[in-house]
Amino acid sequence: MKQTIVVIGVLFAGALLAGDAVAQATSTGSGQAYPVKPIRLIVGNAPGGGADLVARLLSEKLTRPLGRQMIVENRPGASGQIGADLVAKAAPDGYTLLLGTTLALISSPALHPSLPYKSPADFAPISLLATTTYVLIVHPSVPARSVKDLATLAKARPGGMSYASGGAGTVGHLAAEMFASMVGAKLVNVAYRGTGPGVLSVVQGENDLMFCNLLPAMAFLKMSRVRALGIASLTRSTILPDVPTLHESGLPGFDVQQYYSLVAPAGTSADIVSRLNQEIARHFQSPDVKSRLAGDGSEVRVSTPVELEKLIVTEIAKWARTIRQAGIRAE
Repeated sequence: MKQTIVVIGVLFAGALLAGDAVAQATSTGSGQAYPVKPIRLIVGNAPGGGADLVARLLSEKLTRPLGRQMIVENRPGASGQIGADLVAKAAPDGYTLLLGTTLALISSPALHPSLPYKSPADFAPISLLATTTYVLIVHPSVPARSVKDLATLAKARPGGMSYASGGAGTVGHLAAEMFASMVGAKLVNVAYRGTGPGVLSVVQGENDLMFCNLLPAMAFLKMSRVRALGIASLTRSTILPDVPTLHESGLPGFDVQQYYSLVAPAGTSADIVSRLNQEIARHFQSPDVKSRLAGDGSEVRVSTPVELEKLIVTEIAKWARTIRQAGIRAE
């Protein structure tokens, strides 16, 4: 009788342990630990840009701890909407992820209410990855030495000063319109196919000003071909520490940044989201990642999934107000 009780006890304990092991391993619904195959990381931009750099650094840092290859797949087009839509409609199994940008997840949804996907509703936020600071530059012929000077000058030109942008809905476009709205001036948008041509137009004196990320402007700033008047984030840039922020220059709350983040399709298991978030927190904040992103004018900044979702919701609301007040129309 005692032997029977012992055997039953052993079997019961073994069943409990086996059940715990299965529960811990079942993140994919197949009884196997996630991941069991390569992960696609969709980038809605062409190779070589900031989003592509962040994606490849993420792939490099997570492939080993995850035990499976994270494959970067560029799907450029429609301001990042093609890649975002692909991920929004993918199976929520953790094997198709999106390297989200401000344009794809925030400004485009604020500007285009009829997008084929909804942000953030169609995505499961995982983590913020990095941010890129924007700088307000002017051609040297513009008689403004500060943000206040530029605001006064802009209000005095009834026809409006011209500014370059990378197109409708881009961060630079919306930043300029927010500036115009806050100072009560008219600005004329001259759109280009990308940031590079826009910066060059200011260098050549074809346009008066531009809000652009730091990297394409740095060489021209060093040569004094353009002048930096203000940093668009709430804190000064470590790269241009002597340039004041627009926030401290009389435009309180002016905060414009490029946000790079990682999201999955809505409905992705909380276990998978948690695993990815933990690996990012452990491996993406290394000194070499920080150094390589700094060379692109970006800074590592990770978050919790809840913090990322709150950021997306807040930023969409902010840009929706700016778009409404400025009367911006989708092109």
